Amino acid sequence: MAVEVASMTGFSLKDPNDIGVAVLGAGRMGQTHVRNMAAIANTHVVVVADQNPEAAAAGGALARAGRVSDDPLEAIHDPEVEAVVIVTPTDTHATLIEAALRAGKAVWSEKPIAQDMAETARIVDLWRETGIPVQLGFMRRFDPGYERAKRLIAAGELGRIEQFRAYSRDTYPPSVEYLLSCGGSFLDMSSHDLDLARFLVGEVEEVHAWASVLFDDRFAQADDWDTSVIVLKFRDGALGVVETSRHSAWGYDIRTEVAGAVGKVVVDGAQKTPATMSRKFGWEGDLYESFPDRFEVAYRRELEAFFADLAAGRTPAPSPDDALETLRLALACTRSWREGRPVRVDEVG
Repeated sequence: MAVEVASMTGFSLKDPNDIGVAVLGAGRMGQTHVRNMAAIANTHVVVVADQNPEAAAAGGALARAGRVSDDPLEAIHDPEVEAVVIVTPTDTHATLIEAALRAGKAVWSEKPIAQDMAETARIVDLWRETGIPVQLGFMRRFDPGYERAKRLIAAGELGRIEQFRAYSRDTYPPSVEYLLSCGGSFLDMSSHDLDLARFLVGEVEEVHAWASVLFDDRFAQADDWDTSVIVLKFRDGALGVVETSRHSAWGYDIRTEVAGAVGKVVVDGAQKTPATMSRKFGWEGDLYESFPDRFEVAYRRELEAFFADLAAGRTPAPSPDDALETLRLALACTRSWREGRPVRVDEVG
């Protein structure tokens, strides 16, 4: 749906060259973001907050933060903090984003805002009302390969877009505890490919999804699935397919292809090290193990872009609107699978 982008009328920085930041969440991804922020010249970490005091202390040491806290809400309200980076469990995102917006603090948050439309829409409305900048962590948009694909498509180099294909195969299945809280694989994992479909091609009109438990019965215990295929019908008539698997014995396996009337672009990241070994009429190379190393550059660039936009007074993207529409699409896929039928995306209100 067409939406008007919120302006940054409710936000200004004391000094664009020295932005005080609170990092909320100091687990594996929190520490990844802290390391990346160390190279962003116009930021300094005021406080790292995590309900686990040991994690907070480890994150604070990495960030060379002024202090640590076990209370994320307290950290948001620190008067030296102007921007908040949220890397906490999914079910806390909406609460923390709301608290930051009401405190007048800019927000970078991992996706999703929430797992349901009503709560996500409520936060989007608050974002529009406040005019505070918010960026969501759809990191693949900042990968150099996907950025180049976007430029080629926007410049018309592919001609009219006809087909989209994406597949994502995670190396390791998640735990049952994670599966019980992630909202289902379409929301948790396929959402990255669904966001790329919107980013590269445009809005989707209708979906038809199939999913199965083929290799790990723990997914059935969580009313989830380990293997899925989604067929997409875009509003402009283009067609797409998204394939997902929750395990890959050979390594992290991510690929996206967009084909047009006169050309196609493929984004792949199969080989990690730019060196191969040839012998005995064959060759050997290596593959990425998981998302932190495949998208290492993208994780760094998404935060660089966020703080550059803040300093320049630009509205960051992807925005809460993108989070809302990608969630709508993921929920349409979930409904299609559960009801065994094609689902129009606008059925998800």
